[in-house]
Amino acid sequence: MGDSLAGVTHECDFPPETAAIPRVTRSHIPAGATSREIDSLVSSTLVSQGSLYELDLPLLELLKPDLILTQRLCDVCAVAYDQVEDAVKNLPSHPIVLNLEPHSVEDIFRNVLAVAEAAGRESAGRALVGSLRARVEEVRNRTKAQPQPRVFCMEWVDPPYCGGHWMKELVEIAGGRDELAVLGRPSYRIEWERVRRFDPELIVLTCCGFDLARCEGEGAILASHEGAAELSAFRSGRVFATDGSHFFSRPGPRIVESLEILAHLIHPELFAPPPLEGAFSALHLAAAPAAASR
Repeated sequence: MGDSLAGVTHECDFPPETAAIPRVTRSHIPAGATSREIDSLVSSTLVSQGSLYELDLPLLELLKPDLILTQRLCDVCAVAYDQVEDAVKNLPSHPIVLNLEPHSVEDIFRNVLAVAEAAGRESAGRALVGSLRARVEEVRNRTKAQPQPRVFCMEWVDPPYCGGHWMKELVEIAGGRDELAVLGRPSYRIEWERVRRFDPELIVLTCCGFDLARCEGEGAILASHEGAAELSAFRSGRVFATDGSHFFSRPGPRIVESLEILAHLIHPELFAPPPLEGAFSALHLAAAPAAASR
């Protein structure tokens, strides 16, 4: 239904055709900030302004949407739900607002079905979700009897955050064990000493909002954390960067491709690399000077 899409957010960049669609949001976070600066700006901006983003209300009026898809899952990732609700009260088109708030892989599939129903494409939605579920079960069945290495998916590097919501579930389906994330709960800032005690055998940078190149750059910051070079993942060369923005952070159909990336990284003997150019890379990190304890 791409032809029916009247407006997108400033973050919407897939498929490439979205580049020609009007953007109805903008961010208060300046470009070029470091990950630590972004973390600080997020906290201060949410307190001072209540949202990291602005809606272009005149443009929304001009576009006259019938259906608005929004979310109440994370104020860091998109316009606050309450802000959207307040905005649409005065829109002449009186659009339906559909809130998407997934905490698990199955929730994501239910959201796809909800969007399909709201758009009048129920059969297409059911067919898509059926194919996605089948791919998930294929991965789950192939990893059931396999060893479960310790995996740490980092949603942020400086300061360190663990994976949120569906990330622990993805790791488990892919045949790994992540004892730092909490199933179905948001990402949270984690003490680096806990990571050292867990001693992950595999570290995957899934930095929220960062593409592969930016995530690869975060590897040097990771290597500067105290004792990083002593971790099993570093010693075995199993530290990876991913395009977190396009895959792990976005609760849509490509969450299954995210699972398939993880399955390959965790069990390369079972899963060939998925044919996704620019989705992930191995990081060859030299020992870095110890940074101040974080």
